[in-house]
Amino acid sequence: MTDTRILPDLQCSLLCEEIRQEANGNPMLFGILGQLVVPQLPVTAFKLVCFNRWCAGVGSFTEHVKLMAPDQSTVVRENKMKFELERPEVSRSNVHLFGNVEFTEVGVYHIEVIVDDVLKLRYPFPVILMPPKEEASTN
Repeated sequence: MTDTRILPDLQCSLLCEEIRQEANGNPMLFGILGQLVVPQLPVTAFKLVCFNRWCAGVGSFTEHVKLMAPDQSTVVRENKMKFELERPEVSRSNVHLFGNVEFTEVGVYHIEVIVDDVLKLRYPFPVILMPPKEEASTN
């Protein structure tokens, strides 16, 4: 009996600043981001990395990750990649690198993770303007 095609589950999706690989092959995620607090706009993020882990699926798939602007229709960045899961007990980690991402407005951006045209997850990524505090003037 052969397994039929099974759409995978998204075990996790994390936006971070850097991913490295340990000597044993495991990923190390650095600077996990829940929001971006900046002193002024526009600002450019040198590197954003989206780490996605898939499991419980069988077959060949196309993963599509989008960074959506606060208007919820403008795609700021996107990336697609193909991957396979041979058996349901196998997992697969995919990494999407977005370089030099310019944020021009405050608001709630969103990360969308799609597999084979099925939206699996959509989560917020707020960009918050926090101007530097002015130093007290000396009299």
